[in-house]
Amino acid sequence: MTFQFESISEFFAMGGYGFYVWLSYAITFIAMGVLIWLSRREHKAILAQAKKELAREEKLKQPL
Repeated sequence: MTFQFESISEFFAMGGYGFYVWLSYAITFIAMGVLIWLSRREHKAILAQAKKELAREEKLKQPL
């Protein structure tokens, strides 16, 4: 079996382009993490708002 890189340091260097390769991976993973975090936060806010609206509607349906 042959390997593309002779050593682990050569793998990380990526033929001189390692900084750009690993930076692009880091930016991508950070962006995906932020997107997931914001989506979950928005989802929780929407659920909380829906619960408030349902509770308000139930309260309005009760006879005085």
